[in-house]
Amino acid sequence: MTRKIIRTDKAPAPVGPYNQAIAATGTMLFVAGQIAIDIRLNDIVYTDDVAKQTEQVMANLEAILTEAGATWLDVVKTTVFLKDMNDFAAVNAVYAKYFDAETAPARACVEVSRLPKDVLVEIDCIAVI
Repeated sequence: MTRKIIRTDKAPAPVGPYNQAIAATGTMLFVAGQIAIDIRLNDIVYTDDVAKQTEQVMANLEAILTEAGATWLDVVKTTVFLKDMNDFAAVNAVYAKYFDAETAPARACVEVSRLPKDVLVEIDCIAVI
C-alpha cells in the first residue's frame, strides 16, 4: 500500500487524533461497524462505560484487521457513531492509543439517536493493504 497524509491550512485542523485526508492505493478493506460485544460472552460489555466499550470496539476491529493481514497503520478512514456527543473526549482518549496523531486516518464522528443493542459507541473503518 502507498499512503500519503493530506494536510492544508485552507481547511479546519483536526480536533482529535485524525488527519484531514489520506491518499492511498492498494486493496481496499471495508470493516463493518463494530460494537462492544465480547465474543467470549457473546454479549455487550460495560453498558455504562463508554471508554471501556471503546476499548472492546477497538479490540474487535483489530481482530478483523489482523485476519485480513492489515494493521492500524493501514486504516485510512474511520467513522465513530456516539450515542452522546458528550462522550467525544473519552472516546478520543481511547482512540488515540491506537492512532498516532501524525499518521492517523481521516475520521468522521457523529451523534446518533440509537445504536444496535443500545451500545454507547460504534466504529467502522476502511483500510488499504
